[in-house]
Amino acid sequence: MDRTWQITLMYFFIHLGLIFFLYPGDVISSTNDGHWLPVIIGFMVHLAAITVYMKGLSFIGRRDIISLYLEAGKGWPLLLLLPVTVYFLLIIIITLRYCAEMMTIVFLSNTPLWAIMLLFLLIAAFIAIKGIGTLLRTGVLTGMLCLPVILLFTAASFQNVDWRYIFPLADGFAFFTDSDFYQSFFAFAGGFLFLGFLQPYFTYRKKNIFIAALVLLPFFLFSVYIPVLTFGQATASTFHFPFIAALDSINLSWLMFDRITIFFFLCLISFTMLFLTMVLWSTIRVISRCIPVIKPSYLTFALPVLIFIACMAIPNWEDVKLLFEWNSYLRFYVVITIPLSTYFFGKRLQRKVDCHAAD
Repeated sequence: MDRTWQITLMYFFIHLGLIFFLYPGDVISSTNDGHWLPVIIGFMVHLAAITVYMKGLSFIGRRDIISLYLEAGKGWPLLLLLPVTVYFLLIIIITLRYCAEMMTIVFLSNTPLWAIMLLFLLIAAFIAIKGIGTLLRTGVLTGMLCLPVILLFTAASFQNVDWRYIFPLADGFAFFTDSDFYQSFFAFAGGFLFLGFLQPYFTYRKKNIFIAALVLLPFFLFSVYIPVLTFGQATASTFHFPFIAALDSINLSWLMFDRITIFFFLCLISFTMLFLTMVLWSTIRVISRCIPVIKPSYLTFALPVLIFIACMAIPNWEDVKLLFEWNSYLRFYVVITIPLSTYFFGKRLQRKVDCHAAD
């Protein structure tokens, strides 16, 4: 069944949530000037990764990457699927803890972190157990409700910018030595892998993913430059969430609400929840396929419990940031090896099919 438009929108919404989530702070901290350079370099890496990934997926028909790796031979599933599973679990823990921290900062200062994280996990587990079809429909509905709000407030956030802060346009490539630059790849690395888990259920046109990726580029630039043009580099680099801080400075006289940040933030959390649920569903798929004796329904209960315990074991904000930094190494391993291995194993599978057809 073709679900091109639903899958394309899900890809777009997931990345939209990641863009405004942690990305601006990492890029702003990585360089003092010429912020467009790390943005464009990261985007080109993302575009190259999905190009190779989509080409590899086009070779394998209705298989997913789990079947592809399991058929590749002994050792390959351990080398490829184990790091993916660990990476998925880590980004669930990091994303969940960050979302809970953001909720307490913005408008739930008296609510304990454990209650917020438990609520998020229950929602994600409930949608994941309903299956990928329910998740895609939820994503489309969420996008229809939230996308207009994000577009409106993103446009309104330009009212306080000072265009002189855009200069100088370049300041070399010193950001390559800054760890914040590599942490910014969180927005590029994890959001496209789910595309390799869908093909047993649904088909989709690969070129639409490229169109959605190109549409995302302005949002990557806006998320970084709006805080910089509003506060200046020196001030913007002091915020944990600079784009949210920039929204707080907006004054819309025709809007009856004092803090429009709350509406934008709720939409952002909704998109991030889609990402969280998709990664949880993908993790359950990998483990249940590799260890068939474990039923997916058991995993849907056990994994959230383990994730909740892991989140509660993180003492404070600094430890969350440290875990996020450690995850950078695994992130690059996954973003490089998974697209390349999908391409090479997919190409090999296609040659085998062609040889059998010729015989």
